[in-house]
Amino acid sequence: MSRNSKNSSKNGAKCKRLKKPFKESIVRKAKKLVADYRIILERHDRLGFIGCSVELPTVFADAKTPEECYKSTEEALMVAVATMIECGQRPPQPASAGLRTEQVNVRLTAEEKLLFSTAAMNLGFKGISDFIRNSALDRVITNRQAG
Repeated sequence: MSRNSKNSSKNGAKCKRLKKPFKESIVRKAKKLVADYRIILERHDRLGFIGCSVELPTVFADAKTPEECYKSTEEALMVAVATMIECGQRPPQPASAGLRTEQVNVRLTAEEKLLFSTAAMNLGFKGISDFIRNSALDRVITNRQAG
């Protein structure tokens, strides 16, 4: 079980008592963190605009104008982050912090692993993970610039 899962379970009773307004210190901390979140707005035929963030993609808001949507999304994110803090959970750091907190699992054949290890070493990478990340990002960025 992950550390976050343990924290979530352990603090579940505390979270059920979220019937009072947040303490001002929690609101300040949440607002400060959310101010650096990357907010994404998309047009929507019926709603006008829908907003979410890279850091908490399951928190949404909508509004008729981009400005209203941004403010609504920021407010929804602040409430979500404040709730997490109140429940003893650790909210995600802003994507701009560049912390590598996400992990993927890639299965390779023995031959592929040997090829990647050799290429990583020959090109001066610390290991296969750095080599794969760098190679994949180069390809994504190149395709994005071409398209």
